[in-house]
Amino acid sequence: MKSFVEYNSNSDFSIHNIPFGVAVFNKEFIACCTRIGDQVVDLALLYDLSYFEEIAGLDDNVFEAYTLNELIELGKPVTNAVRLRIQELLQEGSILSKDEKTIEDAFYDLDQVKMIMPIHIPNYTDFYSSIEHATNVGKMFRDPANALLPNWKHLPVGYHGRASSIVVSGTEINRPKGQMKPADADKPVFGPCKQLDFELEMAFIINQNTEMGESVSTKDAENAIFGMVIFNDWSARDIQSWEYVPLGPFLAKNFGSSISPWVVTLEALEPFRTTSPTQEPEVLDYLKFEGDKNYDINLEVYIQPENGEENLISESNYKYMYWNMTQQLAHHTVNGCNLEVGDIYASGTISGNDPKSYGSMLELTWRGQNPITLSNGQERKFIENNDTVTMKAWAEKDGMRVGFGEVSGKIIPTK
Repeated sequence: MKSFVEYNSNSDFSIHNIPFGVAVFNKEFIACCTRIGDQVVDLALLYDLSYFEEIAGLDDNVFEAYTLNELIELGKPVTNAVRLRIQELLQEGSILSKDEKTIEDAFYDLDQVKMIMPIHIPNYTDFYSSIEHATNVGKMFRDPANALLPNWKHLPVGYHGRASSIVVSGTEINRPKGQMKPADADKPVFGPCKQLDFELEMAFIINQNTEMGESVSTKDAENAIFGMVIFNDWSARDIQSWEYVPLGPFLAKNFGSSISPWVVTLEALEPFRTTSPTQEPEVLDYLKFEGDKNYDINLEVYIQPENGEENLISESNYKYMYWNMTQQLAHHTVNGCNLEVGDIYASGTISGNDPKSYGSMLELTWRGQNPITLSNGQERKFIENNDTVTMKAWAEKDGMRVGFGEVSGKIIPTK
């Protein structure tokens, strides 16, 4: 396939992608959109001009919306048809390629739009599904010889997080305050977090509602997943280490998480399926699955100090995940927990075996013992005020590139 829209060969937003997002166009109106190269396309206008009229089930202009929820709730038969139709329209020789007036009205340069939160998120769950990350944390905080807790290889560990503080890329994050207990102190102190961290994650988004009592099997899980985003689960390590026993993360996590603005569909990621790590011991029947359920997605993390340049500090891959998305969703719903359209489920920190592939400062600096030196000579044990953390993700194979763009957030001083 070749598009009539020109773009660089290393663009995340090739004709093979067709992601979905929501944008403010020319500071005037909001609509659902897609992206090809560096062009953002107003899908609401294409609908009004009858470019989607042959798609069964697309009876209203769901693109005239502030979120993608109404679109994705239509289900895979409709959203897949929409994606394929957009892909067809963007190819050389298509009817759209010859419609100069529509191209002029519906296509916008990146600097003419502002990307906003792509979905309304009713509920958010964070998993803990990278065996390398869980092992590293276990070695640091517990018994190095028994780093994984007894349940870890039997179920996808997770917790329910705070949906209201998930923000889109580019939103500044305030350094959180809370209780911390220094190792040499006999009681806690209160103040701004001193060990602020990122967590390199991916997340998937749900496209359907279910009733309480229903569950989703690993076989059916992908039909319930619209697509994926990059997810930065900001973490206050010193607050977390004091508060997490016995009920787990609270103030250390709920102050903010950041997502990329473009949702990449599972269909776009289909060519990049790969095998999952071997799971031993054998999992229970409801967690068993068939086929390749993981994805070969390259991941990078950068730190940029104020008035400085970006520093690449981590190179990882989503394929390292021990528990895949179908297992996560099957486990989440096996007790009858209901789903809602727009629910988001994050992977947990993604780390590989190589220290360069670790997905958090906690691991990269081994709890601050081995600081990272930036290009300007400064050292980082954790994230400092006015640092910007940027994560990038893309899959590439046989000349095809499908990417997510980036998620970026700047840490600003405590209010």
